[in-house]
Amino acid sequence: MWEILYSKNGLAAKNISLELLGIELGHKIPTVSDFCDSLGLGRGTVQGAIKLLEMLGAIELEARGHLGSFLIKKDVSVLLDISGTGPLVGVMPLPYSKKYEGLATGIVDGFNHLNKRISLAYMRGASNRLEVLKTRRYDFAIVSKLAAEEGIKLHKGLDIVKSFELGSYVSCHKVFLADPTKAKIEPGMRVGIDRSSPDQTNITILECEGLDVQLVDLNYMQLFEMLKENKIDAAVWNFDEVRSVETFHTVDFQSEKAKKLTKKTSEATIVVDASRTEVKKQISLLNTEIVLHAQKMVEAGERFPQY
Repeated sequence: MWEILYSKNGLAAKNISLELLGIELGHKIPTVSDFCDSLGLGRGTVQGAIKLLEMLGAIELEARGHLGSFLIKKDVSVLLDISGTGPLVGVMPLPYSKKYEGLATGIVDGFNHLNKRISLAYMRGASNRLEVLKTRRYDFAIVSKLAAEEGIKLHKGLDIVKSFELGSYVSCHKVFLADPTKAKIEPGMRVGIDRSSPDQTNITILECEGLDVQLVDLNYMQLFEMLKENKIDAAVWNFDEVRSVETFHTVDFQSEKAKKLTKKTSEATIVVDASRTEVKKQISLLNTEIVLHAQKMVEAGERFPQY
């Protein structure tokens, strides 16, 4: 039966299956004429392709007279196979916290629910992840909402396809201080900054606005040791990093601008290359509730992370 996919109708079915992946159950599908116009195919070829998809069990349609045909059942895994779409590869932050382990687990769960296998890679720095996304080394990148918006300004042609709730990326950021007697960043302090992280960079700059401080360029993963060895006096850091929370004195932000910005840094988003319509369709099918449920279970210790 699958050999039929190499026929003229079968090749048309590959393109039509991509279109149908993005249509919700119960919704009207494009007309035969619509498919003819968008794909440059003849009516007979389009009609044969749709019949083929039905025969292979990929879809089930219901004709409603002049209202058109409606999608009442679809097998996502079969549609993906027919479309020739391979496993997606995404890139996200290093899973050094329960929050990130839970997010990775949730992403895998969400795609498993679609009968779709994916792979995840891990890379430090949202700017680095968006940079490689543009080279098509990866199909999608997970970054904060703030980093996504900054990246879209810098790299034309990127889109946010999926957004999650506040607290899905990080619980919050805090100011970490080497001296436990201090209550805030003060003039003369050495403050660590990682410019590959739009979140950490922007919050740090706002919190230090108007203060005569020395910004010390560092790798985000070096901040802990630099604070511990008193080579810097302060740093903005993810509060989900248990090791740092237990070791250092933390305080809230003094800057109202910084406080406001932290809301955008706490929300996870999935970013893709806007020109890759097949990837966008697959990501759009991801169930946000499944992802967040798995993340919260991992954070609560109610299940082991699996990613």
